[in-house]
Amino acid sequence: MASWRKLGVIAGGGELPVVLAEHLAATQRPYFIARIAPLADPALERHPGAAFGLGAMGARMHALREAGCDTVVLLGQVPRPDLRTLDLDDVARAMLPALIAAMPQGDDALLRAVLAEHERAGFSVVGAEQVMAELLAPAGAWGAASPTPQQAADIGKAAKVAAAVGGFDIGQGVVVCDGLVLAVEAQEGTDAMLKRVAELPLAVRGAPQARRGVLLKRPKPIQERRIDLPTIGVRTIEGAAAAGLAGVAVEAGGALAVRRPDIIAAADRAGMFVYGFTRAEMGET
Repeated sequence: MASWRKLGVIAGGGELPVVLAEHLAATQRPYFIARIAPLADPALERHPGAAFGLGAMGARMHALREAGCDTVVLLGQVPRPDLRTLDLDDVARAMLPALIAAMPQGDDALLRAVLAEHERAGFSVVGAEQVMAELLAPAGAWGAASPTPQQAADIGKAAKVAAAVGGFDIGQGVVVCDGLVLAVEAQEGTDAMLKRVAELPLAVRGAPQARRGVLLKRPKPIQERRIDLPTIGVRTIEGAAAAGLAGVAVEAGGALAVRRPDIIAAADRAGMFVYGFTRAEMGET
């Protein structure tokens, strides 16, 4: 388990920051939630912390220091910003050259630049799974269903496609059905990608009555694993179910599962599998 005096949680949107905050409260580990307004879930207002706009980097770091935080975790959904429209404080303006240089290189490059600025400011940076180990995706079938040989073949192809696409810092998700690549995630995110799949002709995808295909998520080969690991939750299962997919696969040890018991229950209700594949299964080292 990671060690710190007090943890600062820089919280974007979605359920993951809420789950982590609840874990910290339950385990009585000192923490402070720096909510990114207006993205952060209102449920975080029940926890110790404060809210700051995305461009208030200096104010956010000052509040974290004043709260006694020596370590931070950055998590939650943050849309790619338009730096021209952000209300930047002096510290954020000083970071602009590094951020502007990183933006054309892809999301991982931008996140690395943000991480580096926090380290330069004196904070240690940890991953969410170092705070809450049970978030990390385990290997094997999680629920009642397991992939069939055809579905395992789809997982294998999707894993190769995701690795290739990720090498260009494009995305973490791929949908494959009977060997055919139906979608690759880019800037739209997983939920929007699954909606695109649901609009494809039934000839190339599955249906709730005859499920086919798989959504796969894995880290990019260049991934800075302390931030932006692939994440799935109940909404991911619901989106995959609506698209007629047979299941969801993630890289074991390389993805986060938000409220895993709920994920398993949702998949079991839909008659879908959730599977943690290993790099060894894919013939990777």
